[in-house]
Amino acid sequence: MDNKAREQTLVLIKPDALKNSLTGYVLSQLSQFHTGLFFAGAKIVHVSKVLADEHYFEHRGKVFFPSLLEYITGRIHFPDAPVNHRVIALVYQGPDAVKKIRAIAGPTNPHNARDEKPGCIRALGTVVPLKDAAGNAVGERMDNLIHASATNEEAEREIKLWFKPGDIPPAIRAFDVEVNDGYFYYKDGLLSDTYGPGSICFLAPGSTAWKSDLKILRLLLEGKPAAGSLEAVVAKYLINEHQEES
Repeated sequence: MDNKAREQTLVLIKPDALKNSLTGYVLSQLSQFHTGLFFAGAKIVHVSKVLADEHYFEHRGKVFFPSLLEYITGRIHFPDAPVNHRVIALVYQGPDAVKKIRAIAGPTNPHNARDEKPGCIRALGTVVPLKDAAGNAVGERMDNLIHASATNEEAEREIKLWFKPGDIPPAIRAFDVEVNDGYFYYKDGLLSDTYGPGSICFLAPGSTAWKSDLKILRLLLEGKPAAGSLEAVVAKYLINEHQEES
């Protein structure tokens, strides 16, 4: 399979789409019939705050960031129903996967989507004004139904954030993997290769991991700078393993 055919992109069906029963609509719009792309991976994810924070890391410090985290974790649309605090994460594969999915998703801002590309998925979304404690407008949040990777580089980062190698069949993995030969434990934001009370083993010998993840972990254990954060590595391996209090 050539590199073009192996191109992959991440799609998240967000809580507002789930609440409005738009999952079937989204899947039909992104189907192989319309796009020529096929599923490489799919999972239902309880979105932890660590995972949400890493997914939207470029927005840290912005006024809408806290609301964005509450949105993607499902706490805004399902405040009294923790069972519904989830998204559907999908990997699509095929030629021009990123470009094709972005075209069907439409502009990020739902208002712009309705003006510029009526009929696209995000045209059914909404823009929510954000106010401070005094009631003054301080920004806005885009409730735009789905996330779609913007570039091939972002797609690789995002797929590796939301999916473990074992979530994707070996024959259609687009990124390098490696069989792990050590133990990795996580507790309170710290990494260790030995067990301590309350620590969580997120990778054990024999586990298949993204090669780039293992490189980051080994550098961090040595106290050296790494091309990624510990949280970005840990988040995917603990998906649906440890649920935060809602």
